[in-house]
Amino acid sequence: MKSGKVWLVGAGPGDAALITVKGLHVIRRADALVYDRLVCAELLAEAPDGCEMINVGKNPNHHLVPQTEINQILVDCAQRGLNVVRLKGGDPYVFGRGGEEAETLALAGIPFEVVPGISSAIGGLAYAGIPVTHRDYASGFHVITGHLRQGNEPQDWATLAKLEGTLIILMGMTQLTTICQQLVAGGKAPTTPAAVVMYASHQQQQVASGTLLTLADQVAAQGLSAPALIVIGDVVRLRDVLAFTPELLSLNAIPSLI
Repeated sequence: MKSGKVWLVGAGPGDAALITVKGLHVIRRADALVYDRLVCAELLAEAPDGCEMINVGKNPNHHLVPQTEINQILVDCAQRGLNVVRLKGGDPYVFGRGGEEAETLALAGIPFEVVPGISSAIGGLAYAGIPVTHRDYASGFHVITGHLRQGNEPQDWATLAKLEGTLIILMGMTQLTTICQQLVAGGKAPTTPAAVVMYASHQQQQVASGTLLTLADQVAAQGLSAPALIVIGDVVRLRDVLAFTPELLSLNAIPSLI
């Protein structure tokens, strides 16, 4: 039997309308859809009738399906001749384990393609009114994971504290207090602006802002938790000016683009 093909597709940060045209195109033609926990239901509804829907979602510190098993699911589905969409939040290659999945497919001789998505590290912050760069505030940015592979040494926050520009931390909410404290200990000013964006670009998006000294208390007071982004730097000051209310757009309104 001829092998099927796998598309590793980035779903964007949350708002279904932020899917790329190509991403929506392949979803609508999938034989099997392998999706993560945070992918919105509106995107899943775009899969055709008869499409196999396989939930491999991950909760913090609990993987419904281990990564090695996800890799094998992709191979098995393709070897059955199916066209498979692996739908991941954000971008497949920005802390999405997409690189590991692509390696597995390549080693198995399975044809694959990557459809990039809007990373929450950029698009999610934009929806909160926080640009990652600005000529007056930050000439660069750094995207950092707060959750390393088990057994690895923890992040060297003292070294990261010396970086210029905007710091964007994904998967770091359980360590928020420690991160803020260690960045200050490493030399960041306690008054450095900082914010947490929960459910970025979703209708239920919430934002807490303050400084490295006050952010953890502000987050606790507002009851924010994962999934959320942490952003640190002077660009956070712009939120008061640049925050906006996004227009809601149904995917049903854009069939002519596909």
